[in-house]
Amino acid sequence: MAATRYLKRLRLHSPLYKCVSTLLLPRRGLADKNEKGWLRSLFVHKVDPRTDAHSNLLSKKETSNLYKIQFHNVKPECLEAYNNLSAEVQGHLHHDSDYPCEVIGSWNTWYGEQDQAVHLWRYTGGYPALTECLNKLKQNKAYLEFRKQRSTMLISRRNQLLLEFSFWNDPLPRAGPNIYELRSYRLKPGTMIEWGNHWARGIKYRQENQEAVGGFFTQIGDLYIVHHLWAYKDLQSRDETRNSAWQKPGWDSTVYYTVPLIRSMESRIMIPTKNSPLQ
Repeated sequence: MAATRYLKRLRLHSPLYKCVSTLLLPRRGLADKNEKGWLRSLFVHKVDPRTDAHSNLLSKKETSNLYKIQFHNVKPECLEAYNNLSAEVQGHLHHDSDYPCEVIGSWNTWYGEQDQAVHLWRYTGGYPALTECLNKLKQNKAYLEFRKQRSTMLISRRNQLLLEFSFWNDPLPRAGPNIYELRSYRLKPGTMIEWGNHWARGIKYRQENQEAVGGFFTQIGDLYIVHHLWAYKDLQSRDETRNSAWQKPGWDSTVYYTVPLIRSMESRIMIPTKNSPLQ
């Protein structure tokens, strides 16, 4: 038996032997299969079968909003021209009622990947609204010219389609000046429901200072990615706000139970562009 072989080796490292043997060795008379089942229960987290997609369980049902986040890596010498051009085009689309989309925020990365622009869009009406926008933009000569000009300024670009967590704040316009932190978590596949359950309880510890802007998870693009968007007055305020959360009973549990679900994580500190509704 695996446990018995392990304990024979452990005798060389007594006094751990007595302690561990009480945990690993089955009671006298139990069958090997019982031992294997008992040992397996120590390491396997039992989860009830799901009857619905996690997107239906975690997203806001009362609104059918779809979000798109864009990451554009810009040639360093073109960043200012890129920002000006993007601001002009985004302003037209944002205020044109024929397009069911709006800019939630636009930023340049300050700490993180340099010379990067990040844009967050909302499509009111979900996938049909996204499709409507795409079809209309294909016929928009000014937008096609914008894309042609923009392509000369970019090194690379990628995007993701997102849904927002039901328990997070709606990302509403806010006055500045602020800095923004986008914390991106790549989760282990199959753990999104568990993540959502813990954060649904833990988010209350991070809302008292109005720093919580929005929480999203990917639907198309890189999957099992979570994005948390926070706003702070400055880096010192960020440090103080994050430290104060640890003084609140219960926040430590949120961190303790969600860290094992993460494969990797990334933090960007971002500065809003002049046209961003989130300032």
